Amino acid sequence: MTYILGELHPRSSCTVGAACESTSITHLNLSNSGLSSTLQNLSFSSFPNLISIDFANNSIYRDIPRSLYSLSKLTHLELSINRLSGFISPALANLSSLSFLDLSQNQISATIPREIGNLRSLGVIELSANNLSGALPVSLGNLSSISSINLGPIPKSLKNCSSLFRLRLYWNQLTENVTEAFGIYPNLDHIDLSGNKLHSEVSPKWGHCHNLTSLNFSNNQISGSIPLELANATRLQVLDLSKNRLPGNIPEELGSLELTLKLMLNGNQLSREVPKRIGMLADLKYLNLAANNLSGSIPKEFGGCFKLIQLNLENNKLEGNIPREMANMCFLENLDLSSNLLSGEIPPQLAQMKRLQTLNLSHNNFFGSIPPNFDEMMTLTMIDISFNQLAGPIPNSKAFREAPL
Repeated sequence: MTYILGELHPRSSCTVGAACESTSITHLNLSNSGLSSTLQNLSFSSFPNLISIDFANNSIYRDIPRSLYSLSKLTHLELSINRLSGFISPALANLSSLSFLDLSQNQISATIPREIGNLRSLGVIELSANNLSGALPVSLGNLSSISSINLGPIPKSLKNCSSLFRLRLYWNQLTENVTEAFGIYPNLDHIDLSGNKLHSEVSPKWGHCHNLTSLNFSNNQISGSIPLELANATRLQVLDLSKNRLPGNIPEELGSLELTLKLMLNGNQLSREVPKRIGMLADLKYLNLAANNLSGSIPKEFGGCFKLIQLNLENNKLEGNIPREMANMCFLENLDLSSNLLSGEIPPQLAQMKRLQTLNLSHNNFFGSIPPNFDEMMTLTMIDISFNQLAGPIPNSKAFREAPL
């Protein structure tokens, strides 16, 4: 059903999409309603008791009318995914009760007004995917209640936001020093800085964020070794440092992060052996150490990661046999050991992986025959065993019939 903004009238005691309280509208929700109009003809000043406005995911265009900034009781303003243009008025500061602001995915330009720092109740700011420019206002450091912020370039005053709970600055063009730009946030649960051009090294201070469950610094230009102190963030479930320039070894201490579900260190310059203690992560589901310079053998202790769904060790310098203990990974769906120096026979125990869908053992030094019980791997849809020294019959299954040999 399509709603037209002109249908809203301040003399109406109840309107479609509006929650009424004593003939006064307090909540206005027309999200996902197919609106294609401006807000200019709607006199927001005639709705002085509005607490919440949600016009998200429509096609509203032009700028935000000044009358909206008169709503001193407004706590929730959601105008994301529209075609709003113009700039954010300094009159935003008049929304003194505002705790949630989402103007993301519009065409708003110019700078963020410094007056935003006067909104002391503001807990969530979403301004991403706009045409904003200029420096972020230092006044953001005044927002002591802020728990989630999604903006653009990192202001130095962000260090002062000690109540920060969630921070997402992913896929921008941020070029800051990742060590200097942040403070210590005791309440931080989630941080995502992926897809930027951040440099320097991962600071040991992230280990002091004891409530941290997800840390994603992937796809940046971060160098320096992985700090041992990350192991002190004992609630960490997701650690993604992939596609950076991290040298050195993988710290053994990461094996003490017992709650970790996802460990992504691929696409770096990591070397030496894979720590055996990684096998102690019994809840681990996703492990990617591909495209590094890791050497030594695959630890048999990996068999302790029996909840693994995806394991990728391709493009390293791993050698030796595939440990038969890996058959304990009964939930494994994707296994990639390609482009290493692995040798020996393919262990028949791998056929016990009843959920395995893709298997890549190409570009190694495996010899002997393909285990005949591989014909029983009914879930297998893709296998690549090319560029080895294998001989003998090929199992009669679709995956093998279509496999590069």
